[in-house]
Amino acid sequence: MQITVNGEAKTVRDDLTVRDLIVELGLTDGPVAVELNREVVPRAQHATTRIAEGNALEIVHLVGGG
Repeated sequence: MQITVNGEAKTVRDDLTVRDLIVELGLTDGPVAVELNREVVPRAQHATTRIAEGNALEIVHLVGGG
């Protein structure tokens, strides 16, 4: 299916959750903030929130450092 991630078109498999997408993108090293169709998805709902054809996501990977 086709979705948009951070403004870029992306083809992903069907039946994907927000958590699945985070893993596929390799963003598991730290916390992430996710917006799905302009609505924030709480971290507790990442594993149960399904992504559908045409959805738009913004994902921000938080990285600490000095």
